[in-house]
Amino acid sequence: MNDVKALACEQLRALRRGAVEIISEEELLGKLERSLRTGVPLRVKLGADPSAPDLHLGHTVVLRKLRQFQDLGHQVIFLIGDFTGMIGDPTGRSETRKPLSVEEVQINAETYKRQIFRILDQRRTEIRFNSEWLSRMDFANVIRLAAQHTVARLLERDDFQKRYREGRPIGVHEFLYPLAQGHDSVVLRADIELGGTDQKFNLLVGRELQRAAGQEPQVALITPLLEGTDGVQKMSKSLGNYIGIDEPAREVYGKAMSIPDGLIIKYAELAAGMSPEAVEAMEEGLKLGVLHPRTAKADVAGKLVALYYGEQVAEDAALEFDRIFRDKRLPDDINVFIVADEMATIDIVWLIKESEGARSLSEARRLIRQGGVSLDGEVVRDEHTKIPIDQEHVLRVGKRFYRRVKKSVQPQKNT
Repeated sequence: MNDVKALACEQLRALRRGAVEIISEEELLGKLERSLRTGVPLRVKLGADPSAPDLHLGHTVVLRKLRQFQDLGHQVIFLIGDFTGMIGDPTGRSETRKPLSVEEVQINAETYKRQIFRILDQRRTEIRFNSEWLSRMDFANVIRLAAQHTVARLLERDDFQKRYREGRPIGVHEFLYPLAQGHDSVVLRADIELGGTDQKFNLLVGRELQRAAGQEPQVALITPLLEGTDGVQKMSKSLGNYIGIDEPAREVYGKAMSIPDGLIIKYAELAAGMSPEAVEAMEEGLKLGVLHPRTAKADVAGKLVALYYGEQVAEDAALEFDRIFRDKRLPDDINVFIVADEMATIDIVWLIKESEGARSLSEARRLIRQGGVSLDGEVVRDEHTKIPIDQEHVLRVGKRFYRRVKKSVQPQKNT
């Protein structure tokens, strides 16, 4: 018995590392002890609405914690919120989120299924979709579910409070979102649910609904949010401050090298998979001034790439980064943008957008005004610049986007 208690305490210490809060630690310890005594794995749930097609490092913080439970022998359930994704999670929103179409949700869900197994063990992961039960609920069941919570409790939520005070609309369907997510925990009989700090309210609703259903309430293990490359906002694709785990290795490396110095340790601990001892040594080296921030950042960037692409690719990404930014040389493999043969000149703004250097013409103009565009090594200052296509050009947008620009080569006719 003492051995079981000691092992459970050891597992709790490991699981506590990198967690912001566990509600409650005492309950988690009890569940771990019971699992060790009975040999029955705990059911550990992580839900994700497929609101965007790609996962980024911010998502991996909680996914790596989920893998930790998996390595301890517990049953991991990755729940894809294909039904709740069509409602739209109101968390952190100052206005009602636009619901996704069925087609968008399905496409994004398939991408999630592929990408999560870069972290999780596929053989030991149960994937579920909450449309299995939520889409079958009739209106009477929805009313019964809604009766288990009060408007006053829902309005305790920060984003709802703020919008209510400011007179911004709150859709009734948004009140149903945390109830739907909590009902998922009841259906799956989750012992533990993971989520970022922005999901705390939803996780606690799950505890209440389980208790009302006569189940033992789940433990809520809450992980920190990872700031994006801007060092201010949480990582988000819509904000453009993300590092995608499916991006090319050199993009992952380059973006990691652009993070503010103040985030080096957080990325090392939460995203790069470095051991506590290695993180502690890095933090001490930075504090004493014996480790340069650029060297530490390169270490973190290399480990990030190695996690998803392997050691050799990480070494190649580091060499290419140094060649471009330290030695001021061009990358080896720049994609080519072909211009129609009949065009004599092209507009710089049009070129930036069409070559995928910007998402819109207005963004392309903004990048020029900020000095973020160069052509053949010269910064472009005038957004009305016309480029003669009588020779090949090299376009650079930002720090890492390059395109070779040239006309198509037409085959000569036989005479």
